[in-house]
Amino acid sequence: MMCCCACETGGEQERDWAAVAAIQCRLDREGGTKLFTDLVMSSKNDKIFHESIQLAICLLEGGNTEIQNSFYKLMMGDNKSEKFFKVLHDRMKEAQMDIKATVSVNVGEMTHKANEKELEAGGATTLVLPGSGGHPLLVQGQSIAPVMGASALPTQPAEEQREVEAEMGPAVTIMKPILRFLQLLCENHNNDLQNFLRCQNNKTNYNLVCETLQFLDIMCGSTTGGLGLLGLYINESNVHLIIQTLETLTEYCQGPCQENQTCIVTHESNGIDIITALILNDISPLCRYRMEMVLQLKDNASKLLLALMESRHDSENAERILFNLRPRELVDVIKKAYNQESECEEVEVEVSSREVGHNIYILAQQLARHNKVLQNLLKPQKNTKEGEEGISSMLNLNNRPLSQMLKSTAPAEVVEQDPLEYYEQLTAQIEIVREDRSMEQIVFPVHPICEFLTEESKLRVFNTTEQDEQGSKVTHFFEQTSFLHGEMEWQKKLRSMPVLYWFSRRMTLWGTISFNLAVFINLIIAFFYPYNSGQGAIDDSMLLMLFWILTGLSVLGLFSKQYGLQPLTLALILRSIYHLGIGNTLILLGSLNLINKVVFVVSFVGNNGTFIMGYKAMVMDVEFLYHLAYVLTSTLGLFVHELFYSILLFDLIYREETLFNVIKSVTRNGRSILLTALLALILVYLFSILGFLFLKEDFIMEVDPLLQISADPQQTEASQDFIKSCSADGVSCTDETNINTVAEEEGESNTERACDTLLMCIVTVLNHGLRNGGGVGDVLRKPSKNEPLFPARVVYDLLFYFIVIIIVLNLIFGVIIDTFADLRSEKQKKEEVLKTTCFICGLERDKFDNKTVSFEEHIKLEHNIWNYLYFIVLVREKNQTDYTGPESYVAHMIKNNNLDWFPRMQAMSLVVTDGDGEQNEMRMLQDKLVSTMKVVTMLTGQLNELKEQMTEQRKRRQRMGFVDVQAGASGALPPSAAGGNHQIYKS
Repeated sequence: MMCCCACETGGEQERDWAAVAAIQCRLDREGGTKLFTDLVMSSKNDKIFHESIQLAICLLEGGNTEIQNSFYKLMMGDNKSEKFFKVLHDRMKEAQMDIKATVSVNVGEMTHKANEKELEAGGATTLVLPGSGGHPLLVQGQSIAPVMGASALPTQPAEEQREVEAEMGPAVTIMKPILRFLQLLCENHNNDLQNFLRCQNNKTNYNLVCETLQFLDIMCGSTTGGLGLLGLYINESNVHLIIQTLETLTEYCQGPCQENQTCIVTHESNGIDIITALILNDISPLCRYRMEMVLQLKDNASKLLLALMESRHDSENAERILFNLRPRELVDVIKKAYNQESECEEVEVEVSSREVGHNIYILAQQLARHNKVLQNLLKPQKNTKEGEEGISSMLNLNNRPLSQMLKSTAPAEVVEQDPLEYYEQLTAQIEIVREDRSMEQIVFPVHPICEFLTEESKLRVFNTTEQDEQGSKVTHFFEQTSFLHGEMEWQKKLRSMPVLYWFSRRMTLWGTISFNLAVFINLIIAFFYPYNSGQGAIDDSMLLMLFWILTGLSVLGLFSKQYGLQPLTLALILRSIYHLGIGNTLILLGSLNLINKVVFVVSFVGNNGTFIMGYKAMVMDVEFLYHLAYVLTSTLGLFVHELFYSILLFDLIYREETLFNVIKSVTRNGRSILLTALLALILVYLFSILGFLFLKEDFIMEVDPLLQISADPQQTEASQDFIKSCSADGVSCTDETNINTVAEEEGESNTERACDTLLMCIVTVLNHGLRNGGGVGDVLRKPSKNEPLFPARVVYDLLFYFIVIIIVLNLIFGVIIDTFADLRSEKQKKEEVLKTTCFICGLERDKFDNKTVSFEEHIKLEHNIWNYLYFIVLVREKNQTDYTGPESYVAHMIKNNNLDWFPRMQAMSLVVTDGDGEQNEMRMLQDKLVSTMKVVTMLTGQLNELKEQMTEQRKRRQRMGFVDVQAGASGALPPSAAGGNHQIYKS
């Protein structure tokens, strides 16, 4: 009871599935599964049977695999499966008999009333059957409505329709929970139970898969000759049962379970034709007043056909579906479902008409692989607008006014989007690798949240994702998918805040304005600072002349639509300097820069969702901290001192990748540079010790002391008065003063000792030794060759020059230069890889030469990086119980961080081509082998003939030689002289 309550609480409310699963498993451990199986097998009471099935549904709700396995073990362990499935089989048979007994009476009543209404209204209805080519067919003296043509039918009040609907009997009503129970048994693509429902390996097997299809066949009137008259059989009272039947059949097949797929497709009933008819035809008159039911019915019918073809590498199932399905009818249904969206806007539906059309479009895409006609029909019609414009431009040459006049004469028409083009934009396909290493193509709908992926993120991922050892970027790309998914959710949330969204969409504009303002402010400071002294570099007349020059340049730039705003802004700044003054202009520009940068930071936060990441993520976000430092610097420049604005020019490094690489050439191998610099410090320290111990007298430096004319302010004032009086009399008094000052300085010493302490030695060697090209010897005293330490001084200077200046410093420079060269080569290699290598599989462009698919088609259609991202997002957003077989497989791989489902160094187009080549090669080898065998057989026969001939000749020669010997012996001597003859012969 606890489980039932937990499962039946508000269907619309979100359930705590973890708590529900815990209760389900607790009831299973207490014997709940065994209880409902015993009740189903032994109870004769319909009420108890119904409640037992409801208990089973609650235990299995949400696809609890533990309950499924418990049920499977219970059926296999105690040999209860034959009796249990016999009960369900008998219930299905009883429901089928009940429908057969009542459907003819109901159809007769509905037909009679429909005829009366048609005679009164003088109207006729038509129906399109599968294979009719879209033409109306007359059935039993009536015409049934065309596809999606409910608006052409005379409206029949819902009350009268409900009057002719017969209530389903209890034998039929119980089928809905039974079918729901069977669906939940197969939930999450439990292959064992899918096969178990078809074959129990008992003495008597009960194929519930076929019985479910037979039940759908009877429900839709196929056995009574009413295929196509679906409106007479499907009504408001039984449509939910038909929908449940379709869902159960779909769950039988997904995973995929190819045996169940084959079982359904090859069944002798009209099940496939009925499912096709549900998609192609209106369910009239139900569609007039319960359109949401009809849409749900068509949606489940299309999903069932997709499940029948899921992961099939052959074309048998597709050919069976296409047997009575005309491609043009299917395309017409897709277009009508798209156009019907506006008619259903007023009605709240669980599945919209365009969603149904989208599912049918995906079905058509799967079928198009096996039908060239359907493949051509699914191609969107090309827009001829560009062609017309090209022709008009050729006719009008370069006469733009004439072209505009001709365009204005034609009335502007609102061009509606082609339904096939609309569905094509919302559909994607990828290739995945299954566990058996076979490749499979998946066509799937793009989740609506994927439209919120920004172009900036696409560009960043495409350019910064690194390759792995196999040449694929899948590993790094997969690590970024969670961040990209979170960004999509934030962008979707951002749409609900229009003001923040408006600012965030123009983040690039705010950044450009900030940089330009920083440049203008620093130009003013460079030319006019200190502006309070009035010693500016440009006078007022020059300002006016520059203002008019820049104004003219800005006008020319605006006409050419390039570089017009910068001269205009600079002209306005000069005008403000002329009228407001330099100080006020700097305050104005600084305030604008600060406000603009604050707006930029708000846009940055809005675009990236920085605040929702938490404080730790904010602190770790270097880019966010950089922009905050920019705001702080702008504030210091506005309120503390103008020279702080000079720091803002470093923003150029952030904006330009080339300058950023220059900085990286120093920071990338920073450890090597620091260690080399540490070595230089050690050497300087050692040379300082040697200089302090042995060459202390040589560290005598020339100094230039500050000029001090007078330290007494009274004397300074007196001298100024004296100079003024001299200038008033026309006499120059400065020469004498300067002469006296110089004379006094010449008397003073301009040298001092620089190595009296070790610290002073270190500072001197470090300061002068590293900055002079010849080392520390350039600044020391020039010794005489007669001095005893002259050789030591020469060695000291040369060692410092070779070790420190040539070797150590050039090591540092070499590391920086090599790093910069490496960065440049890496950038070139990365650009080449982006142009010539597939992002997903890592195959290069030359692999697709002379193939049926070009490299551009491969990266756009087969291995599109964003399609893989969209599929991952779809798997994460979709309800687990609604997964198809491939989606369930990929979801399991993603959960385990297993990337084997990505195709590496392979593509289906290449596999097919290579497979054809291998088959042709095998065929040629086989032909050669057959011809070789014929030659070998012929040669063997000839050898046998030769052998026989040689044997006969040898025998003939032996016979001839024996006869000749006998004849010669008998003709030479008598028999008595034979012995003498032998002696004579020997001699």
